[in-house]
Amino acid sequence: MSKPSKKINIITLGCAKNQVDSEALWSQFEGNDLEVTSNISDASIAVINTCGFIEEAKKQSIDTILETVRLKNEGKLERVIVMGCLSERYHDELSKEIPEVDRFFGSKEIPAIVSELGGNYKYDLLGERVLSTPNYSAYLKISEGCDNPCSFCAIPLMRGLHRSKPVEQIMDEVMRLTAKGVKELVVIGQDTTYYGLDLYGGRKLASLLQSLASVKELEWIRLMYAYPAKFPLDILAPIRDSENICPYLDLPIQHASDDVLKSMRRGTTRRAIESLIASIRKEVPDIALRTTLITGYPSETERDFNELLDFIRTVRFDRLGVFTYSQEDGTTSFDLGDPIPQVEKEARRAKIMDLQKEISRERNEERIGKVARAVVERCENGTYIGRTQWDAPEVDNEIFITPMPGRRLAVGEFVDVKVTDAAEFDLYGEVVQEPRASEAKPSSAIAPWTK
Repeated sequence: MSKPSKKINIITLGCAKNQVDSEALWSQFEGNDLEVTSNISDASIAVINTCGFIEEAKKQSIDTILETVRLKNEGKLERVIVMGCLSERYHDELSKEIPEVDRFFGSKEIPAIVSELGGNYKYDLLGERVLSTPNYSAYLKISEGCDNPCSFCAIPLMRGLHRSKPVEQIMDEVMRLTAKGVKELVVIGQDTTYYGLDLYGGRKLASLLQSLASVKELEWIRLMYAYPAKFPLDILAPIRDSENICPYLDLPIQHASDDVLKSMRRGTTRRAIESLIASIRKEVPDIALRTTLITGYPSETERDFNELLDFIRTVRFDRLGVFTYSQEDGTTSFDLGDPIPQVEKEARRAKIMDLQKEISRERNEERIGKVARAVVERCENGTYIGRTQWDAPEVDNEIFITPMPGRRLAVGEFVDVKVTDAAEFDLYGEVVQEPRASEAKPSSAIAPWTK
């Protein structure tokens, strides 16, 4: 009797960038006839793709490793492999502290992982992924690493310096994704606005967006992680003028006090940020702006925090998330210590979110009466729930959709919805029959590319 095949379970922690790496690894496993299962109870090998961004993420990664090692010790798994950011950053320490793990790999070692499990890395599968997202939506990672010197951030320690992916390689990946039925691309990278500077001698995100917009199969293209310093204003025209680029921008500003921004080494000021936001809203009037903030930074005084609250009231972001400061060894802010107690950090975070809750409700109410494009994501007890063009997957609002009488909607279907009501973090709407202003411009996969 032949021995049963060994199944691999991939556990992904952290951000969407890790998710893309896991999907690429899954594709390599399948290309080598290595069976992957989504159920760890059916697996004999576990591969854990870790996150090491902040203390909370590191704790989750360590807890997951320990739990998986426990399964191995109980005879429920044969091997445990650890990869990703935490492993990249703390390889030696982890190897010493958790010797039950069979191998530790960094964040750039997918070929070595494939080899470790008996396969050969297949370069013809470059850009191929087994999607873990719904089949109509996928993340598109256009770069790796980061050159920005932010004092609090350990990403360059784990992911290295910025490396843009060549446009031809990106568009090949897009063609593979649309062939699978993908209609929404969420464009990601540690800093998407830096795209092209290393490869082409200039920031080429605008040209890349135009190339993506030329793919007629795509309903939505959504831009995330747009660094505010040295922001390339030329990307606003494609966002405004392209039918299939969402009027949406994720602009992580982190803080608004000049003193804190200077200590954070963000390369900008409150005045510059407010000017940038005014320019964005002038060029793309209906745009939804999302940001992320950090509170509890070592030098953040009560005055700095109050200035941040004032900034939030003034700017009125559509979507907003907050992290509490995490002291990370190896970063330039580490030597500042961690003087603000965690309970105070959490209190400041709660104040921000209470303020944003009211702003979010007001911004959502301003959408009432407007017609938005929406994607249906699920149906619960006869109620259809999805996202609008103003909302990214996993992190933003949802919309509760009422179909036209007698019509059923399908998961992954894109419909025009008139917003009829709004809450703090939800919209409500009815499907309408209105012709689209135009269809996404058809063309070949790649628009003209200027170096």
